[in-house]
Amino acid sequence: MNEAVELSIKGMLNNEGGPFGAVVVKNGLIVGKGNNKVTSTFDPTAHAEVVAIRDACKNLNTFQLDDCIIYTSCEPCPMCLGAIYWARPKAVYYGCTKQDAADINFDDDFIYKELKVPMTERKIPFKQLGRKNALKAFELWSEKQDKDLY
Repeated sequence: MNEAVELSIKGMLNNEGGPFGAVVVKNGLIVGKGNNKVTSTFDPTAHAEVVAIRDACKNLNTFQLDDCIIYTSCEPCPMCLGAIYWARPKAVYYGCTKQDAADINFDDDFIYKELKVPMTERKIPFKQLGRKNALKAFELWSEKQDKDLY
């Protein structure tokens, strides 16, 4: 956890992004590191947990982190929570709470609220288009014999 906090401070002081850091640990060794780099990389998905997961997966040559633990300086936002579930670590430890983050103007509550609103009523319009054509990829996936399930 100390390394995650150090990454959060270092990245923030270097103007890479907000005050967030994360590490991925496997068998007691750090295999992935990340700090928030949203503003420095012009990437809204470059949150600390996502950066750390990407780094760990690259270093371990895998797309799942089943035997790993993630340490993050703050309770994950909805996007990072989704990334964590897809990565499938065995545990996550966090420092600050989402309320602590909201207290310094990193409030994700609006996203949690949007998830409960029907697609047609969301603040950003979501409209289905071209389903019949899009289903072709799913049909091919269903038939594909050499796919890696995840």
